[in-house]
Amino acid sequence: MRLPKPGEIVMLVSADRKRFIFALRDGEQMHTHHGIVPHADVLACGYGGTVVSHTGAAFLVLRPSFEQILLNTQRATQILYPKDIGLILLKLNVVPGALIAECGTGSGALTTALARYVSPGGRVFSYEAREEAQSMAERNLERLGLDEAVTFHAHDIAAGFLETDLDALFLDVKEPWAYLDQALAALAGGGFLGALVPTINQVVALTDAFVGRPLAELDVCEVLLRQFRAVPGRVRPYDRLTAHTGYLIFARKLEPNEPATEPVGQSHGKAARRSSERRETRHGA
Repeated sequence: MRLPKPGEIVMLVSADRKRFIFALRDGEQMHTHHGIVPHADVLACGYGGTVVSHTGAAFLVLRPSFEQILLNTQRATQILYPKDIGLILLKLNVVPGALIAECGTGSGALTTALARYVSPGGRVFSYEAREEAQSMAERNLERLGLDEAVTFHAHDIAAGFLETDLDALFLDVKEPWAYLDQALAALAGGGFLGALVPTINQVVALTDAFVGRPLAELDVCEVLLRQFRAVPGRVRPYDRLTAHTGYLIFARKLEPNEPATEPVGQSHGKAARRSSERRETRHGA
């Protein structure tokens, strides 16, 4: 049986499936709608066991998954969902030791994921033009002990990023096409560039801005996740679906001595359209 330790993030689950995620600290208490649970009782209970509040309500003690931690992020703004964050981590090749910038910080859900996966040895540089907007993100990172892997900048990236030779860079801003030159100046050759936008109009504006810049391997996608109600004898999809959250755009920076061409993904798209047009002509369409 493994016992929780002070400083660990734990999750209590009540009988009505409410979840409470927090860091364990000596002498503190967790206040819930079913009563108070002393942290000392949780520390004495093994994972998978139960603790009882002062009102007699039972709670299951579990280690939260990282997905559950992200969804529990305290927020003042819309956060990126785990379904999008997972693909971002893969597409940007987020590994221990990587140097990665993001803009803007928001409530820090993506910042949290980046900080966890660049550790040990890596660093996240998180940009937000409004210093007050970063305070909640900083508290969220401190709560999880990941703040030491992050440098927060209250800085307008229109003036350029403060770092160079970055492994990856992600833009979560209203008009990412306005900051492509600044992003390219900060990225190392071959570095990964990513962006999130909510509308197709913005996708078009961003991919049009890629043309003529040293970028290749363009990829545009969205992630849809459909979950099911796993009730024995009547398994079916949930009635409510978190469908469209945003479009993800990815590309790679070319070395400065490489010719500036339209992004490879975009070229492939035009070739496919020309092939389709030839087929239609042959068949008399």
